[in-house]
Amino acid sequence: MMADPAIEGEILKVEGLKMHFPVRGGVLYRQTGSVKAVDGVDLSIGKGETLGLVGESGCGKSTLGKCIVRLLSPTAGQVVFKGTDLTHLKQSALRPYRQDFQMVFQDPAESLDARMSVGELIAEPMVIQKIGTREDRKKRVDELLDLVGMPQSAARRFSFEFSGGQRQRIGIARSLAVNPDLLVLDEPVSALDVSVQSQVLNLLMDLQGELGLSYLFISHDLAVVKHVSDRIAVMYLGKIMELAPADELYDNPRHAYTKALISAIPVPDPTVDREHQPIEGDVPSPIDPPPGCAFGHRVSAPQYKKSMECEIALKEIAPGHWVSDCPCCVE
Repeated sequence: MMADPAIEGEILKVEGLKMHFPVRGGVLYRQTGSVKAVDGVDLSIGKGETLGLVGESGCGKSTLGKCIVRLLSPTAGQVVFKGTDLTHLKQSALRPYRQDFQMVFQDPAESLDARMSVGELIAEPMVIQKIGTREDRKKRVDELLDLVGMPQSAARRFSFEFSGGQRQRIGIARSLAVNPDLLVLDEPVSALDVSVQSQVLNLLMDLQGELGLSYLFISHDLAVVKHVSDRIAVMYLGKIMELAPADELYDNPRHAYTKALISAIPVPDPTVDREHQPIEGDVPSPIDPPPGCAFGHRVSAPQYKKSMECEIALKEIAPGHWVSDCPCCVE
C-alpha cells in the first residue's frame, strides 16, 4: 500500500480500494470468479487540486470514480472524504454528504433526462437536498446558467435541443447546483469536437479558480490531462502504476507503461521526428490476471519472472513521484 505524501488541505483519501464484480455461471448460476476492475488503489486529492487519472480503456478508471462518489459500493478499502469514511455508509446516511461531491459524466446526452427541462434538471439536486424555496432554486438556476456560459432562456428548453458542448455545460451546471467541493469528471470532453473540448476545459479551469473546486479528472487523453492536472496517476488493469506531478511525469516517466503512453501522444509539428513504439500484446483478463507484473507479462519483458517472486508496491523515488516497484518495468 502506498503511503501517499501529505497533501495540503487534503479532502479525499482513498486507501486500498477494490471493486471486484462477481462472475457467475453454471446451472445453479454460482459465482465462478470475479472481475478485478479496481484492485488496491491508493490516492489523495487536496483542496483546489486537479488529479488526473489516465490509462487505456478498460483499466478501471471510471469504476474507480464511481466508487469514490459511491455509485458503486467498493468490495474493500476506504474512501475518506473530509475526514469521514464513506465506504460503508447506507444511502440514508450518505445523502447529506452527496452535496459535497458530484460527478460529471462522459456523455451528457445519456446522463441528462430528455423528459425534463434544463431548469428542472439543474434544480433537481437542490430539490433532493431540500435546499431553498422554489423561487430560490429558480434564481440559482439562472446564476448557474450564467456561470457556465449559457443563456437563462435555456432553462425553459430541453437538453436534446442543444449541441454536445452545450449539453456538457448543462451537466456541469447541474453538478454545481449544491455547491460541491469535489467533482469527479469522467471523460468530460472525449465525446466533444476538438474545438469545443478546449472551451469546456477552459470553463472547468475558470470554475476551479473561482469556486476553489477539487477535480478528479479521468481521461485516456494524456495531452488533455497534462493541460489541466496538478498531479497525474497512471492506471493499468485496476492498479496505479505511477503517480507524480504533471510536469515531472511527462519529463521523467519511469514505468514502461507510462513511457509507452507518452510516446503515443501526437505532436502537432510535422517536422518533428518522434519514435512511437506501439504496446505489444493484449491486455490480460481482469478475471484472471497473471502473477507478478501484468504489464511485464503483456509485453513479455525479459525480467518478468523476477516480478513473480516479489510483492510489487508503489515506491517513492523522488519527492511526490511514486512508481510501481517492478523489476521488469522500471529501470
